[in-house]
Amino acid sequence: MQYQAPADLLKDKIILVTGAGDGIGKVAAKTFAAHGATVVLLGRTIHKLEDVYDEIVQAGSPEPAIYPLNLEGATPKDYEDLANTLDEQFGALHGLLHNAAFLGASTPIRQYDIDLWYKVMQVNLNAPFLLTQAVLPLMEKTPDSSILFTVDDKSSAYWGAYGISKDALVSFMKILSDEMNSDIVVKVNAIDPGPVRTPLRIKAFPGTNPNEMAQPDSIMNSYLYLMGTDNYDTGKIFKAQD
Repeated sequence: MQYQAPADLLKDKIILVTGAGDGIGKVAAKTFAAHGATVVLLGRTIHKLEDVYDEIVQAGSPEPAIYPLNLEGATPKDYEDLANTLDEQFGALHGLLHNAAFLGASTPIRQYDIDLWYKVMQVNLNAPFLLTQAVLPLMEKTPDSSILFTVDDKSSAYWGAYGISKDALVSFMKILSDEMNSDIVVKVNAIDPGPVRTPLRIKAFPGTNPNEMAQPDSIMNSYLYLMGTDNYDTGKIFKAQD
């Protein structure tokens, strides 16, 4: 995307990023912070979140917040508590990036482990639903807020629960956007990062040379556009590398 974000694009914005401990989530969090946002770092591994926190502070960006949460085991009450904490601490939520994902296994459907299926669906689909539902009232009263789902075109053989969960997120995005579209209080879009050098991508394609993949930094213009006030789109899928 040929978009150049103003340095203060996200000034005074509160943005929640899931899977903020590494990969695209880490880089997105640092990028949002560099453009003025107060970022809420959500993930399951505290020391990774602390490392991202330190990097943001050392860069002179607004101090972020850390919110440890294991999406695999989180309950509706956990998401309700998160929404209440955001309301109490910040009184607003301008952006939500659903970035966390679990790959599962490259296995034929007829042989797919049921427990693994549940785990993938819990992290990749149920968690975005529960989190979105919990924070939506807060976002609806926040001017010009944005929800961004991370999707992946993996609907061919052996992608199993991962591919199905990502396809389901596209439908989720479209339905939610249509429901919000009367006055577009909350913009709802999806982004397909494409081949990016992340731990999940390297695990999915172990035979690929990691140096041949794009770095997460190279696709951040799309993320900034979709989180910022320059974006008027809703209900669309953006390909970060097209």
